[in-house]
Amino acid sequence: MPAAKRGGNTAGKELGRKIINRNDDADRTRNFVQKRRLEKITKEVPKESIRLNKYIANSGICSRREADELIEQGLVQVNGQVVTEMGYQVQKTDKVVFDGQGITPEKPVYVLLNKPKGYISTTKDEKARKTVMDLVANASPYKVHPVGRLDRSTTGVILLTNDGHMTKKLTHPSFNAKKIYHVTLDRKLDRADLNAIAEGIRLEEGIAEIDSISYIEGKPKNEIGIELHIGWNRVVRRIFHKLGYEVELLDRVMFAGLTKKNIKRGHWRILTDLEVNNLKML
Repeated sequence: MPAAKRGGNTAGKELGRKIINRNDDADRTRNFVQKRRLEKITKEVPKESIRLNKYIANSGICSRREADELIEQGLVQVNGQVVTEMGYQVQKTDKVVFDGQGITPEKPVYVLLNKPKGYISTTKDEKARKTVMDLVANASPYKVHPVGRLDRSTTGVILLTNDGHMTKKLTHPSFNAKKIYHVTLDRKLDRADLNAIAEGIRLEEGIAEIDSISYIEGKPKNEIGIELHIGWNRVVRRIFHKLGYEVELLDRVMFAGLTKKNIKRGHWRILTDLEVNNLKML
């Protein structure tokens, strides 16, 4: 029996080593993929000057061949002047306009961050407090901005991008991006209060309608999962506060189909092409 026990311990240790090795391999693979994605983005950063057709194509409006046609038709302006020269070189400081709208040659970049507590979701802060930009300083050669906000004490997934169209889409009130939060309260949530939240709590803006709410399986009754689309300011905290509860911890685990899976707190990753396409189809 002792021998069998020793053998069991040895087998358990071996299994533990295999699990650790698999986790290490997975981490190395993820790091390699992220490095390649970032290298690809950096490689595409325009130099001091760039051909006009490539400038237009890089903006995502059309292909380079289609850009040639737009230029030939006199539909593109540089610094207020129509340009029809195919080989025209655009400088970084030039202003390029197509169809009345300014364009840039930046490739869209999408950075998913697992925000830690103590960071503000803005590009800068007048009080010199830490912002999410400090965490993604090396994520992109382009200037990105947060899509929506998480308050300073809230943790979890937040998207940053230089894609203004995507930002406008995901933050517009009519879009109502789906969000899931893990809420930890100061005390157990009564079943009656859980049902009341499910029915809708009246706040200043109106009835806070949620999609679903439940106790988290295997956790104490003060840990709650809540899913909603509304984007009112601090809405989750206010819902529970209205019923006399204090939110001790608030973690956003999902936003617009994006989760923090395999992203350590304070770390980030570049979205995959599939994830970007999914966002565009929402």
